[in-house]
Amino acid sequence: MILTHVEERVGRIRLNRPKALHALTHAMCDAVLTALEDWRDDPAVEAVLIDHAEGRGFCAGGDIRMIADSSAGDGAAARAFFAAEYRMNHRLFTYAKPTIAVMDGVVMGGGVGLSQPCDFRVATENSRFAMPETAIGLFPDVGGGWYLSRLPGRIGQYLALTGARLDGAEMIALGLATHYLPSDRVEEAKRWITGDPQATATILSDLSITPPDAAILSRREAIDRLFASDVLEEILSALEADDDDWAREQLTTLRQRAPLSCKVSLKLLLDGATMPTFEDEMRQEYAVATRIVQRPDIVEGVRAVIVDKDHAPRWNPATPDAVSDHMIDRIFAPLDAADEWHPE
Repeated sequence: MILTHVEERVGRIRLNRPKALHALTHAMCDAVLTALEDWRDDPAVEAVLIDHAEGRGFCAGGDIRMIADSSAGDGAAARAFFAAEYRMNHRLFTYAKPTIAVMDGVVMGGGVGLSQPCDFRVATENSRFAMPETAIGLFPDVGGGWYLSRLPGRIGQYLALTGARLDGAEMIALGLATHYLPSDRVEEAKRWITGDPQATATILSDLSITPPDAAILSRREAIDRLFASDVLEEILSALEADDDDWAREQLTTLRQRAPLSCKVSLKLLLDGATMPTFEDEMRQEYAVATRIVQRPDIVEGVRAVIVDKDHAPRWNPATPDAVSDHMIDRIFAPLDAADEWHPE
């Protein structure tokens, strides 16, 4: 499910789980970690390039069914997956050699965690970025609290709560991608980079084109105004009071999302904006993840969206006012030293 090899002077990591849109499993995270470790001190490898192999790409997230199945039991497999995935995210974030992610396709959840730490992040007209976790009872993890909280204005909060999708042009405008290439030039870019990885910046700049206008920027004023609060009920009230079709669409969307997940997401971004280090971010996200998978929403969310596909989840708690501050504080409380996440 992960293909790794060295091509000229570049370590290649290729996601190869096409029937699942290359969604990450525990074994895939371990394979990426092993490759990164093998190449870290290898002078023959000057850079690492991450893309997908056959089928559509890039990466549609993580192994959601496994997480839900584990959550229905003791949660051990889910916790082990998150621990490995977050180590992979952190390893990429701190990797000394240049890293390149080619995001020619869907970039959701785990795919965000795999691509955003990279130095070079290539988007195309096929790119679709989203963190839709609140729709299945989870939250935007894999560093989402770090990345989304650093987007302009309140766009991060909007994306975290609604799971709205961005195209490649919007990814460029928000800094989620560094270069915009036509998809038919991607293979050319890879060939040039493998031959001369030290020239990656120049190669990508030379092959880049000007992206279309970023549609999300036309909504910037509305997003900043309507999603201004870190309190979910206040965001819902602002949307209810706004006489605009777009605001009504967002309100409809939020009423379908898990209230607990939405409040966790807002707290995650609030904390993430001032988190001292990415390691601290991942340690907190792991603590949150271990508590979330012990709650019923993930099982219900996966049932409603992926298994039965009735899109009628019965969340628990069912309403925002039933999610108390005490409940959120308990979810965010640090784990005991023996249980907390470590990068190695």
